[in-house]
Formats: sequence, C-alpha cells, structure tokens
Amino acid sequence: MLTSQEIELIITDCINNHREGQKKFYTYFYSYAMAVCMRYTHTEDDAMEIVNDGFLKVFRELAQFKPRYEDVEASLKGWIKRIMVNTAIDHFRKNHRFQLNVSIDENKFHWADEAETTLDKMSYEEIIKLVQLLSPVYRTVFNLYVIDGFKHEEIAKKLNISVGTSKSNLAKAKGNIQKMILQRQQSLYGQTAI
Repeated sequence: MLTSQEIELIITDCINNHREGQKKFYTYFYSYAMAVCMRYTHTEDDAMEIVNDGFLKVFRELAQFKPRYEDVEASLKGWIKRIMVNTAIDHFRKNHRFQLNVSIDENKFHWADEAETTLDKMSYEEIIKLVQLLSPVYRTVFNLYVIDGFKHEEIAKKLNISVGTSKSNLAKAKGNIQKMILQRQQSLYGQTAI
C-alpha cells in the first residue's frame, strides 16, 4: 500500500509523462479499475479494453485531479471509478446502440423471498457472474442503478433512453437475475422454483 505522498509523487510523474510513473500508477490501480469494468462487460477482453481506454483518459486528465478527501488514494479511486464507469458507458453505447429500446411492464417482476436467502449465501464473485450473464442493456442499467447509485433520470440521459425504458430494463434485469438465482437454488438444493 502506498502512502499519500508516494501517490502524489506518482501523479506528478504521470503529469510529466514519465513512463515509469505511469507504469506504477497503472499497476497500482489496475485491479481496482478492472473490478469496476468487469461489472459492465461479459468478457475479460472487453473489460480490459475499457480499462485501457479509461486509463488513457485518466492520464490525460490527471493534472485536473483535486483530492476531495484527506485520503488521496480514496479520492483518486472515486475519480478513477467515475472515469471507468463513463468509459464503460461509452463502450456500451458504441457497441450496443441499437439494443436500447426494450420496454416491459415493470410491475411484473419482484424479488422472491426464497431468492433472497440464496442471494445472501452467494459470494461477490458469484453475484458478479450472474450480472455478467445479463444482456449488455440490462447489465448496464442494473450496474448504474444498483451498484453505482445513479438515478433513472441520470441513466436515461447517459444512455440516451427514456426514464421508462431505464426502469423497465432494470426490472427485466432483476427478473432475469431472480430466474438465475432460482435455477441455481433448484440445482443446488433440488427444490422446484415457484
């Protein structure tokens, strides 16, 4: 773990285009950025593409970075996360622009109590794998809303869709995850889905 002073020195090296500093920065924050981007993609290759595009943006904008907290690393991680999420959204828009207008009746989906107990027993990695199985449209809306805390109005603006489409895509994503959890529960415990 680096100290705030070490991170600030690496940032200065990056701003001055020193390759060694950029390499240290990239290596230190790569796993964090990759974890953020994996939530938005189905494959590690896609996530790596987003991470690399995101780091290019990070290096370009690093001179404008101002820590919001006393803990420079925490501030920097929040800033990097925002850039990686926006890069993932750009990647999504570029690759899935014709798949955004899926609309369903959001009142048809709800979380079953039985699925919640199964969900409680699942690891973070298992949950992320389920999210990655969603279609790109549903995965993106689910991540933006549930994990990154965006409101439907913000999602609609970022993805250039209506608020209703954002809500229905979230409902469909939850419905699909619920089905996957119930299928998992059935395969693990031999119970039938209700």
